[in-house]
Amino acid sequence: MLSVFAAAPYAVGLLGVSFIVLFAYPYVEYLRDPKGLRKYPNLHPISGISALPFMLLAWTGSRSMELSRLHKKHPVIRTGPNTLSYGDTRAIKDIYGHNTKCTKDESYNITSGSHFNLADVIDKPDHARKRKVLSSAYALKNLESWEYKVTDKIQRMFKHFDAVCTDAPKEDVASGRAAPDQKDVTLDLRGWNNFFTLDAIADIGLSEKLGLLDQGHDLVTAERKDGTTYTTSLRDALYPTARKQSYIVWNYAWYPVINKMVNIFPFFNKMQKAGENWENIMWRRGSERLRRYDAGEKLDDFFQALMEDKNGNPNNLEFGEVVAECNIMMNAGSVTTAVAITNCMYQLIKNPDILAKLREELDNVLDEDESVADYDKVKHLPYLRAVLDESLRLFSPTPHGLPRETPPEGTNILGEWVAGNTSVSMSALVAHRDEKIYPNADKFIPERFLGEEGKALQPYFIAFSAGARSCIGRNISYLEQTKAVASMVHRYDFALSYPGWELKREETMNWILGDMPVKVWRRTMA
Repeated sequence: MLSVFAAAPYAVGLLGVSFIVLFAYPYVEYLRDPKGLRKYPNLHPISGISALPFMLLAWTGSRSMELSRLHKKHPVIRTGPNTLSYGDTRAIKDIYGHNTKCTKDESYNITSGSHFNLADVIDKPDHARKRKVLSSAYALKNLESWEYKVTDKIQRMFKHFDAVCTDAPKEDVASGRAAPDQKDVTLDLRGWNNFFTLDAIADIGLSEKLGLLDQGHDLVTAERKDGTTYTTSLRDALYPTARKQSYIVWNYAWYPVINKMVNIFPFFNKMQKAGENWENIMWRRGSERLRRYDAGEKLDDFFQALMEDKNGNPNNLEFGEVVAECNIMMNAGSVTTAVAITNCMYQLIKNPDILAKLREELDNVLDEDESVADYDKVKHLPYLRAVLDESLRLFSPTPHGLPRETPPEGTNILGEWVAGNTSVSMSALVAHRDEKIYPNADKFIPERFLGEEGKALQPYFIAFSAGARSCIGRNISYLEQTKAVASMVHRYDFALSYPGWELKREETMNWILGDMPVKVWRRTMA
């Protein structure tokens, strides 16, 4: 009993310190307002003193949708004590443009691994060094020389499509007015798009045949640092880290502590273990490729470009850095492209008039028996590119507002000075739903990206971000999207499970999509 009483003062003291740190001090700082942020409307009444409301919003899985709604009234919203969200597309060049003084903010530092990759490195000279090393690997000329790898993966995907094809339906099913017989709903289009992008990027990046499309599942070998191996699901390991971070990262100072504390809950502990599985999957990929490199194999892939420049001179990167770059290549290079292809096919199936218009363009350049579209034939087709960009606009694979930090001396955004070391961002979804730039922004209208009007939209199109820190992998993503969508549209017809079926989406840092069950059948060419 005495020990209980003895512990009481310590408990009271801990509660007192916690109250001061979590509430009293932030409230005093809110009243002091040293950065002049109190003039901005709050996301929630307590957003000026705590990031908790934004964290709770992240749990809904539709964070950017809610920001889009709020930004219709307020061009700038305070989402936390030191964070601002922008809704006016004129802010894009101030925050992300080539001449911006803003840098990636602290969130990239606290969520990075032992080595930075090109996507999370903050230091500008280090970013320039990395970009120079990687630019040749991601150059369009290099990627087009790897087109045969993408073709091979589409052929393997189509082998499965052909195996599960059903008979052509009646007109009311084909037009989406009636539901197909449910026994004919034989293909999860979303899942096979993901198999395709994972197989493709593994071959392009590491000359590895993952074989997901051949085996029809995603079980792969993972390797621990001690050399022991085990089998695990690649897709189950691919998404949880981003989901966990999207829930809890928003208080940067407390994130390292919170990230460990929440693991006592099974929900978060499962995510943590999945993240470890992903690290072991990538360690296995990098280690196996390094063994082949050390054995003298000269392979035309991304890994080779990391190890040596185009003249064969070693880049002398630490192996941890090489694995980090392979990690982001496999992650971002598969997830976002699979989301993009799935979203695009979903929109086309839902809009048969647009699908018919695209088919007419494709049928004019592709032979009837051409299974996989040749990139040279389709890469400059205006309506195909407009369809891809409109789908990317409507649901950008990464809707999350990529956070940037203002320079120590502060900077002007939308003509208004913002104090130094303030986190600022603009969600791609928010930018792409701006009715002033994109009338009828909630509708799928590819025509908006055609001709001179389409060119005028490019400064406000940030599906791949913008400026010097924009996505270096956009060319490879367009290559895969262009070939896959053109080939699927030309060769097959699809029907959703029933009229009005909706694709489920959860926002983390990227979209996580639900399954997309469809009926598939071979087209009858006129």
